Amino acid sequence: MYRGVTLLNIDGKSRAAVPTKYREVLMAESSGSIVITAHPHGCLLMYPRTAWEPIQQKIMQLSSFDKKSSKFQRLLVGYAEDVSIDASGRFLISSELRSFSNIEKIAMLVGQGSHFELWSEDRWTQQVQDISGEDDSLPEELGGFSL
Repeated sequence: MYRGVTLLNIDGKSRAAVPTKYREVLMAESSGSIVITAHPHGCLLMYPRTAWEPIQQKIMQLSSFDKKSSKFQRLLVGYAEDVSIDASGRFLISSELRSFSNIEKIAMLVGQGSHFELWSEDRWTQQVQDISGEDDSLPEELGGFSL
């Protein structure tokens, strides 16, 4: 289970290091191979490869003749990259993915249970501000759930 928010520094070679608290579990789940892809909200998604494969299969089952479906296919599968985690726990973020997400020197790694989101520092700050300024009622599907 991946949860929490962690600031990652991006080095001069466009690499970031998986935080120690996630490294062992991520390496075990992924065998050192992850998939990073674009998300419609402007961040990146980072999955252990084994967790990504069923998602990609489901996406590719969508009709390529449906405009909305084909847009998601182009974005999610088109940007998807297989990335290795090195012995030091570092992974490379390609220039295409950094450009898409506006990630430069700092990224925010946000745990989402089965995967991570990678946000540029500015976009993450905006997300938090947007969440704080919105109606604080819970989604209907949580019906009666209380925090």
